Amino acid sequence: MKFLAIIPARYASTRFPGKPLALLGGKPVIRRVYEQVAGVLDDVLVATDDERIFDAVRAFGGRVVMTSPDHRSGTDRCREAYEKQGGQFDVVVNVQGDEPFIRSEQLELLKSCFDDPDTDIATLVKPFTPADGLAALENPNSPKVVLDSRKRAIYFSRSVIPYLRGVEREAWLAHHTFYKHIGLYAFRTEALLAVTSLPPSPLEKAESLEQLRWLENGCRIGVGITDAETVGIDTPEDLVKAEVFLRENSR
Repeated sequence: MKFLAIIPARYASTRFPGKPLALLGGKPVIRRVYEQVAGVLDDVLVATDDERIFDAVRAFGGRVVMTSPDHRSGTDRCREAYEKQGGQFDVVVNVQGDEPFIRSEQLELLKSCFDDPDTDIATLVKPFTPADGLAALENPNSPKVVLDSRKRAIYFSRSVIPYLRGVEREAWLAHHTFYKHIGLYAFRTEALLAVTSLPPSPLEKAESLEQLRWLENGCRIGVGITDAETVGIDTPEDLVKAEVFLRENSR
């Protein structure tokens, strides 16, 4: 199978404008992401709506295409980029443009989900541990996932799922394995074209999670379980933490 990584990269971010071009260890964040993915997947492409990002990617020798500024999501931007790039690939991997420390083993795990021919879409989860604490489990900005016996996603929620009846909430993490969703997706090409043609669904609107649209429409979402935590960059403060992480892991 041939895998194409597409990295959506917007300049206009409410919490961190210009984030893809912010320097991390002397390189733009978008270059860090690109270099982490290159070599693991068959090809890499940045999808942007800003000429500054376009020029920066070209400057370091990366592949990049311009896309519309009006997309609702990174998934929609991936579809346009895929259609513009012209090559034939079996799977498109949507890599977040603010994940400069994404690991090769995570990408390989995502690829392995497609060993099951019934998998339409793949994503990753990480088990919560008691050390994470109840506040992390209850954080609505950290979606939770319930899996079936074949490691397919049954449901995604901002609420804590499942509810443990008869167990004190403070003891939930010691009594059950809850899964935190890691926002990395891979789509069979036909699945990408299909899900981006669907209107928003009731569950998607309720939880503001686009993956619920896919489930509501019958997509089979394979899930890889990883213990590796990603270090995303959402704010300028996160960039400072990322600099520390980079120094500590470059020794």
